[in-house]
Amino acid sequence: MFNPKKLAKKNFLSSLDMSREEIDYILELAKNFKYNNLEINYKNKILGLVFDKASTRTRVSFQAAMSRLGGSSIDLNPLTSQIGRGELIKDTARVLSRYCDVLAIRTFSQSNLEEYAKWSTKPVINALTDFEHPCQALADFLTIKEEFHELKNLVLTFVGDGNNVANSLIFCGALLGVEVRIACPKGYEPNALVLKKAMEINNNKDFLKVTNNPIEAALGSNILYTDVWSSMGEENQKESKDKDFDGFCINHDLLRKADKNAIVLHCLPAYRSKEITDEIMESPNNRIFEQAENRMHAQQALLACLLK
Repeated sequence: MFNPKKLAKKNFLSSLDMSREEIDYILELAKNFKYNNLEINYKNKILGLVFDKASTRTRVSFQAAMSRLGGSSIDLNPLTSQIGRGELIKDTARVLSRYCDVLAIRTFSQSNLEEYAKWSTKPVINALTDFEHPCQALADFLTIKEEFHELKNLVLTFVGDGNNVANSLIFCGALLGVEVRIACPKGYEPNALVLKKAMEINNNKDFLKVTNNPIEAALGSNILYTDVWSSMGEENQKESKDKDFDGFCINHDLLRKADKNAIVLHCLPAYRSKEITDEIMESPNNRIFEQAENRMHAQQALLACLLK
């Protein structure tokens, strides 16, 4: 029988740090927070935010989530702290874990995140690395579950770069039993180790498909999902990626290939007329802003569990 106490004081560095039962528990808890069916007070708890990359939704949703739990947050800007001057991660982590009860880290490499977790005595949360974005995936599947109620027999199609968001969707899909299709230009497929690991988790060989044909991937899909073509730190590749990703846009024609009740997701920010059209962003199929709101509810549930 699942024991939610097992989540207390755990790190959340990857979607694979949780079992299916633990993810289901967090999604149910998030729903209860969202509809004010539950109140938990962590009055004296402090969340430390260390963001090496720019952020709007992740930063604000974490701060709002912690505030809703009755706690407070400290936002550490590398430009105005010793982190930006080259202080070692192991020194920063050991100090911050004496001030804070939980740390949310947004950094470049997964190895940097793991270094924080190694030296911190408090739970560390992945608020985005170049390899994964597991908090985004929690909000995504919360949104999907709200819309369809059950995850069984659903098809999620991600159109775009096989990036950190795609990796977390693949891992969560493997755990939750959702068929995942990735449509990307040749050379932009997800990490081969991610695909291998996901296939080991989910015994159904048909659960995961990677294709260079977005129309093929969209056929009968319940969820169409996209992200920017050039992630943070890839600004110098923007021109070449814009050419490579031509045709990998969620537009009316692609949406027509999906299921008639399909919804559209985007982790934002969106560049309208590139990876998604303005028409689709404003269409009745759009659940993008519910998805953005659900970042706060999912992270509130995550924080409540880790701080328990």
